[in-house]
Amino acid sequence: MSLPNTESPTAEDMIDQPRAPVSINKRFLGWCLYLVILCGAFALPLSAFVTYARHSDVHSYVLLIPFVTAYLIYIRWKQLSRELSSAWGYALLLAAIGTGALFASLHFTKLGQNDYMTLIAVSFVCFVIAGTFLFLGSKWARSAMFPLFFLAFMIPLPEAVVDFLENASKEASAEVANWLFLISGTPALRTGTIFQLPGMTIEVAKECSGIRSSLVLVITSVLAAHMFLRTTWRRALLVAAVIPLGLLRNGLRILVISLLCVHIGPEMINSVIHRRGGPVFFVASLIPLFVVLWWLRRGEGQRSNRAGRRNPKSISDNVPIV
Repeated sequence: MSLPNTESPTAEDMIDQPRAPVSINKRFLGWCLYLVILCGAFALPLSAFVTYARHSDVHSYVLLIPFVTAYLIYIRWKQLSRELSSAWGYALLLAAIGTGALFASLHFTKLGQNDYMTLIAVSFVCFVIAGTFLFLGSKWARSAMFPLFFLAFMIPLPEAVVDFLENASKEASAEVANWLFLISGTPALRTGTIFQLPGMTIEVAKECSGIRSSLVLVITSVLAAHMFLRTTWRRALLVAAVIPLGLLRNGLRILVISLLCVHIGPEMINSVIHRRGGPVFFVASLIPLFVVLWWLRRGEGQRSNRAGRRNPKSISDNVPIV
């Protein structure tokens, strides 16, 4: 009786088997150690960055971005590439950009606080992504492209961009408010961003632009589009819907405050709904945004069902991957 010819694993095979996971673990540990050292090197600038963001009227949302990025990597961890390497080209390029931004922040001493923090954030984000390419490689970075892209929202907008957006939003919000005055039958005489109402005159100031709420709405729409939609044009449509929704929110807020001042009294201009009512109107603007998201997602589901009936084997290919 002959036994089956089975080959026993050699000592070399036993040694080679754990090499891949050990190599992977070493690269991830190296990446984590790199991030810790990087945060230590940027300790003072990051401390100033946190203090600035906490008191900023526009960029307070940036403090949440790293945590959202970490969560996005966590929920997609099993889908990320396990082929790790070192992409020196991308790493050196990003490190050069980060070094240039850091040098500029130190060299241009007449920068305002906002622009200084913009350069610090650009430098820090570039070094974070450079370390990702250095320790994990381009394939892993490609599989984690959206979380790495999302980290860019941590960078405050330059002061000139903020001023432009505030002025543009102020003018557009005044135009929307004018249409709402006409629709509601409220008598109003408009001169630019100044409205003469019965018994009082109001001006749509830069503070009424709602730029911070609009930026948060954009970030929310980008995140929701990535997590719940698959087709590019639907994602783009959801993000584009933020612009009219933000302007409608601003116009509605101007209308509500104006009607309160006309029908109750001018003292309502100093009421809580004017000074602290921004979050209420922001939450209200989320409702139509989620309605649009539901409509777009429903359209994708119907398309997947039709494709599944035509080709049952393609059903698994149409399941959204978060």
